[in-house]
Amino acid sequence: MTDEAWPWLVVGLGNPGREYAGNRHNVGFMVADLLAGRVGARFGRHKRAVAEVAEARLGFGGPKLVLVKPLTYMNLSGGPVAALAQFYKVPTTQVIAVHDELDIEFGQVRIKFGGGEGGHNGLRSMSKSLGTKDYARVRFGVGRPPGRQDPADYVLSDFGAAERKEVDFLVDRAADVVESVIVKGVEPTQNLYHGS
Repeated sequence: MTDEAWPWLVVGLGNPGREYAGNRHNVGFMVADLLAGRVGARFGRHKRAVAEVAEARLGFGGPKLVLVKPLTYMNLSGGPVAALAQFYKVPTTQVIAVHDELDIEFGQVRIKFGGGEGGHNGLRSMSKSLGTKDYARVRFGVGRPPGRQDPADYVLSDFGAAERKEVDFLVDRAADVVESVIVKGVEPTQNLYHGS
């Protein structure tokens, strides 16, 4: 159950720095940037956490949003997320992680609540620092690497030429999914988006 009194903490997982900006691993940052643009918010460094934060409301008089881009690199994302959850007094049931997902094919966006991390180091760090796996995840499918390419190298490479034509649309869709989770909840959002 969500509590109107507390904001939603939407965490875009990625790596800071221009050289990582277009990587598959950075779709969380891309979605966070798009959401900030939609609500007219600007990112700035937070005084209590190694992260960029943008605060806004979702629609006029809507739920409060805290958009987060941790600046600690993916494997240490949990520290800033836990610090910000504490600072804003956000229950973990109102934390949403947006991340790349190898186990979902490119072109699909999925939502789930809780569960394992599937080898994703950003999620692993978040679960450890938050002390729970009970938070929502918006999973942006990037698919498995071709041939024998190492998955770590694959997620740290940019989208291919054919994929790039669809990335903007998919980032937009992932942002829609985040907004739907906040307004409608996880299950109604699954019903809405998982069939298509």
